[in-house]
Amino acid sequence: MSFCDEIRAACARIARDAEAVRIDLGALERFAAAEEVAEPTLDPERHHLDGPPEEIARYLLTLDAINFGSGWFPTLAKRTDATGRPVSGYFTVAWNLADHHRAHGAWTNAQLRAMRTDELAAILGQRADHELLSLYAQALRELGRFLGDRDVLAVVADARGSAERLARTLATGMTLFADPGFAKRAQIVPNDLALAGVAGFADLDRLTIFADNLVPHVLRRDGVLVYAPGLAEWIDAGRLLPSGRWEREIRACALHACVLLSRRTGVPERTLDTWLWQRGQAPEYKAHPRHRCRSVYY
Repeated sequence: MSFCDEIRAACARIARDAEAVRIDLGALERFAAAEEVAEPTLDPERHHLDGPPEEIARYLLTLDAINFGSGWFPTLAKRTDATGRPVSGYFTVAWNLADHHRAHGAWTNAQLRAMRTDELAAILGQRADHELLSLYAQALRELGRFLGDRDVLAVVADARGSAERLARTLATGMTLFADPGFAKRAQIVPNDLALAGVAGFADLDRLTIFADNLVPHVLRRDGVLVYAPGLAEWIDAGRLLPSGRWEREIRACALHACVLLSRRTGVPERTLDTWLWQRGQAPEYKAHPRHRCRSVYY
């Protein structure tokens, strides 16, 4: 069984036995019939996409190494867009990191290994004593050790054109990329590299969704995921969700629902993920609490 099929099978088992989350198949059918899904893209202003391929690849791998912390995002100082509206926690990090890379170039492997929390906090516009920034610095030091003396594109080349092989390499090579049963950030790396045009993968559409807290939220608001009263009340009250069964059921049912949705529509799961994530940026979705778990995986 391939790496991504192992994830699908594990999530299908969790969805089958879930006690607090269920997939409404009728709502899923209506959802599949009603929507038109655009091709995913990266934002050229909020991501660093201009430069030599190695520099862009290094930016994206660095970004995805710290593409977690949604449970802390309400406590971050958010960047604002041209209209004065705050952007999401993810775009706050991605945009500030992009500006730093544009101005100063990408960090070398040695600089990653020596990353200090206070240095990174200043770049990302956050307090140096924020718990998440300490975890980000740890993740970047781990990335530097993983790379050793290799270029990022050399690591990509070792995957021999396979997104699944690259994802497995990242998930097994770094503790903070592991994310057992989901491999969210390990999978998003080849997707981002392909969207940026700096790498190609023959099996890109074999990737699953990148299971986080926003895609399940969108599916719940649109009636595809239904939460048991206790779980629904917990999330709607804005309480932090501890790691454990409820949190795994939410992510697994979202992933499995997108497997089913992909089969019905013919749209790759990775494309559905980007579309659902972008849909979740709309005010009507942001107006309602989503599950928040302080995890290093998403």
